[in-house]
Amino acid sequence: MSELILKTESLTFSYPAEDAPKEVLNGVDLEIQEGSFVAVLGHNGSGKSTLAKHLNAILLPSGGKVFVSGLDTCDEQKLLDIRRIVGMVFQNPDNQIVANVVEEDCAFGPENLGVPPLEIRQRVDEALKAVGMYQFREHAPHLLSGGQKQRIAIAGVLAMKPRCVVLDEPTAMLDPIGRREVLETIKKLNQESGVTVVLITHHMDEAAQADRLIVMSGGKVVADGAPQEVFQRVEELKAVGLTVPETVSLLYELRKEGVDLPLDALTVEECAQALYQILQ
Repeated sequence: MSELILKTESLTFSYPAEDAPKEVLNGVDLEIQEGSFVAVLGHNGSGKSTLAKHLNAILLPSGGKVFVSGLDTCDEQKLLDIRRIVGMVFQNPDNQIVANVVEEDCAFGPENLGVPPLEIRQRVDEALKAVGMYQFREHAPHLLSGGQKQRIAIAGVLAMKPRCVVLDEPTAMLDPIGRREVLETIKKLNQESGVTVVLITHHMDEAAQADRLIVMSGGKVVADGAPQEVFQRVEELKAVGLTVPETVSLLYELRKEGVDLPLDALTVEECAQALYQILQ
């Protein structure tokens, strides 16, 4: 069993409001293992982005605790260590890109951490290669596509050598090609470099690609398990305003008509295979 990298205990959080504080997280208990790929799924207002911002101490709990590799996020003296362990990638890459040349942007984080220049050079090259953007290292970021910019933002985080990357709806502003590029990058990082990935999303097809799926609604965790298992709970997900992948939806409707089909076929290929076997 790999070690825990992220842990929340009875985590609550309220945003200040003029009349009464608005509670956004309501007793969240989570444990995330090092090296895993976890998707957090929920509609707007479910608390998923607020949870993400607790995982590297951008926000601090109103109640309960958050631990990053055993470090309490409320311990101010450990803040730099926590942010070295967990890197954040946000929805809009333009908010994260700070330089006029791709490789300079990528070097910004390690420079701030006081990494020696020779090592920065090596880290930048490795990070850009990891996201498939090395050939663009001398380009101006603002001339790149949305998907390419987001991959540069991910490279900038990777150059700081975090053990965990939290991505808060990183594909929300991208077209289908950009979304696919970013998702492939995320999966590769997890599988080849062993980086722990926490992907915040409201896209079913993205969530289906993770090893583990956490569903949030009303500031609580309402489902937690492998995507194949969670997506079989069609009625429960509908009750919290979420749909299921189209493949599962098709199989579910056919099952309601009495056709004996499994509900764990998430990809188009698995769904086609299940239908083919029935028709044999």
